[in-house]
Amino acid sequence: MKLGFACKYFNAEAKQPFPLRATTRTRFLSLDKAARLALISEISQHNLSNLYLTLEALAKEPEALRMMRLGSDLLPLFTVPEANELYQDYLPELHSALAKCGDFARAHHIRLSFHPGQYSVLASDNPLVVERAIEDVEYHTLCAKLMGYGKTFQDFKINIHMNGKGGFEGFQTAFHRLSPEAKNMLTVENDEISCSLDDVLQAKELCPIVLDIHHHWVKENEFIQPDDPRIAQIKASWRGVRPVLHYSISQEGIIPPHGWPNQEELGVARTKLRAHSDYYFNDTLNDWALSFKEFDIMCEVKMKNLARDRLFNYAGQDKEQD
Repeated sequence: MKLGFACKYFNAEAKQPFPLRATTRTRFLSLDKAARLALISEISQHNLSNLYLTLEALAKEPEALRMMRLGSDLLPLFTVPEANELYQDYLPELHSALAKCGDFARAHHIRLSFHPGQYSVLASDNPLVVERAIEDVEYHTLCAKLMGYGKTFQDFKINIHMNGKGGFEGFQTAFHRLSPEAKNMLTVENDEISCSLDDVLQAKELCPIVLDIHHHWVKENEFIQPDDPRIAQIKASWRGVRPVLHYSISQEGIIPPHGWPNQEELGVARTKLRAHSDYYFNDTLNDWALSFKEFDIMCEVKMKNLARDRLFNYAGQDKEQD
C-alpha cells in the first residue's frame, strides 16, 4: 500500500521548500507579448525545477510513501487562449525538464496523478463547459505525456468528478471525445453532494472508479466496508492496476476523536462535514481506511505529507501490535 499526498510538500517545520508558483489571468493579460512570454517562461521553469526537487525528496522516503498528486499550475495559464498561443512555440524548451521528472519518478517507483479542478465538468449540460473541461483534461494529459506517461492503461492517473446535469450519458459522450492517452489516464470519483458511488459506477466500463470514502460517508451516512459488493466492482474497473481511494475526515471539533461519527447525532450541516481536517486524529477512521488493503490511499488533509507520515507511522505501530 502506498500513501500519497496532494500538491504541497512540507518540511518538518511545515514550510514548503519547493513551492509551485502561479499567476492570474488578469495580471497576464495586462502585459505586452514579450512580458507575457517572460512571465510564463519564468514560472514554468521554476515549477518544473521544484517538482524535480520534490521528487528527489520523495525518492529518499520509504517506497510506501512515494505517491503524489501534482499541482495543476505546473504550466501556468496553459488553457488561456492568449497564453496557449505562446506555449505553442515555447513548449519545446520545457520538454527535457518534463521528461527528466517523469524518468526520475518511474525509476524510483513514485506514483503520480493530477486532479483537475471543480470546473472541469465533462458531464455538464452546457456544451461550452464541456469544451473547456475537455481542454483542461487534455492539458493535464499533455503534461503527463511529456513526462513519458500515457503509453499504457493507468500508468498515470487524472481524476475528475462526474457531477453535472448531463449525468452518466453526458460523461460518456465527452469521454469518447478524449484522446487515447487521456482515456488511458482518466479516473472518475464520487462526490459528497450530487454524484454518489452508485452513480459513478455506471462509468466502470469506461474508466477506473476512484472511491472517496469520506465523500461517501457525507452523502450516505454510511461507512462503506471492504467486503461491500461495490468494492469488487471498483477493483475490477482498474483492470489489474492497483486501485486508489481518497481518504479525508471532517475537521477537528466537528466529529469526535474516537469512534464512528453519526451525522444524525452530530447535527452538523453537510457543508461543514465536507471540510477536511489538518490531521487524521480519529483512530477508528484510520483503521477503517487502512482496512482497504488492496488500495493505495491518497491522503486529502490540509497538512499534506506530514499528516500522511503520521498515518504511515500509525499503520506501522498497528502492525507491530499484531
